[in-house]
Amino acid sequence: MSKTVSREVSIGDVGTQGAIASEQAEGSRMALNVGPSHPTTHGVLRLIMELDGDVIAKCDPVLGYLHRGDEKIAENMTYNQFVPYTDRLDYLAPLANNVAYALTVEKLAGIGVPERCEAIRVLVCELARISSHLLGMGVFGMDAGAWTPFMYTFTEREKLYILFEELTGARFTTSYTRIGGVSRDVPEGWLERVTEFCQNLPRAVDEVEKLLTRNRIFIDRTEGIGEISKEDALAYGITGPNLRACGVDLDLRKDKPYCGYEKYEFDIPIGTRGDCYDRYLVRIEEVRQSIRIIEQVIEDFPSGLWYAEDAKKIFAPPKEKILTSMEELIQNFMIVTEGPRVPPGEVYFEAENPKGALGFYLISKGGGVPYRLKIRAPSFCNLSIIEKFVPGHMLSDITVILGSLDFVMGECDR
Repeated sequence: MSKTVSREVSIGDVGTQGAIASEQAEGSRMALNVGPSHPTTHGVLRLIMELDGDVIAKCDPVLGYLHRGDEKIAENMTYNQFVPYTDRLDYLAPLANNVAYALTVEKLAGIGVPERCEAIRVLVCELARISSHLLGMGVFGMDAGAWTPFMYTFTEREKLYILFEELTGARFTTSYTRIGGVSRDVPEGWLERVTEFCQNLPRAVDEVEKLLTRNRIFIDRTEGIGEISKEDALAYGITGPNLRACGVDLDLRKDKPYCGYEKYEFDIPIGTRGDCYDRYLVRIEEVRQSIRIIEQVIEDFPSGLWYAEDAKKIFAPPKEKILTSMEELIQNFMIVTEGPRVPPGEVYFEAENPKGALGFYLISKGGGVPYRLKIRAPSFCNLSIIEKFVPGHMLSDITVILGSLDFVMGECDR
């Protein structure tokens, strides 16, 4: 006959054994570094992850590998000299960065620009949005395993770069906007070429949709993956398409219009689930809405000057006036050597850029050089939520999650 042996076990003993088991389980997790040099991270982003099998248990983003000290550099140059540095923030939409920065300084200086200048700025901002979203959608398709959409989007983006070069003289880092205006007027025939581009672009967008939107593999890779709730998105300061994909109807072009956006009719696409699939759908619809805006701008394109003529201490006069007038020559010399004369004060302004709300907080003590400048970069905020919603996903999901956020490390690190 077998004898049963019993033993008293206290609650403390059970807790100790549970802790030991938990430590053993944690000890079996694998630490994995993705980046900072890895195609999945779309730049110099490092992810420190803990894996429980194929499941991500923890994910910490590490930034700073592209830090250049832009905000401190701004304190040592004139306002217009800093314009090229804004190109290097979201370097996929430099034209939009230029406009946001110029509007900040103009707000502090208390100057307005003519309607023609506003129309040009709206045009370049929406063209920059289309360019950024085309690349974002094409690369996102590749992240999910679809190569062909990238060929369509990159072909159309190349056409945009030709238009950018005709307008600004540069394809990539444009440095087009100036405090008080833009560097030059639109060239002859350029608006007609933009119209032709906008007429042909919807066909390419339709082809991308045919390849992705109802693609079973693409849907399986993106639907229900990387969901962000409204509450979390607002708590982490998410903006732009990533916020609207969560169902939050917020767009600064509608809610705090600038550059005359209130004159144009366009819709704000929003999602319902806040997952990777919704973020893709929002961006592809935003391309169509940008085309609507551009067509309205060109249809009623105003005449007149493309710079604030009365802002003589802010905007350098055109070259033909400098060569023929002593007064204009002296004005140009003072602005170039000392910078635009901006009064003392502080101001914050943010614009709806392709990646989200790009904001500049500016403090001036008077003169032509900023005293302090702080940049609110949308990609930085959009990346901050990674540690919140990535754990629990499969390792294979990290590629499409990062691609759907569509961030740029240039403005994250600054």
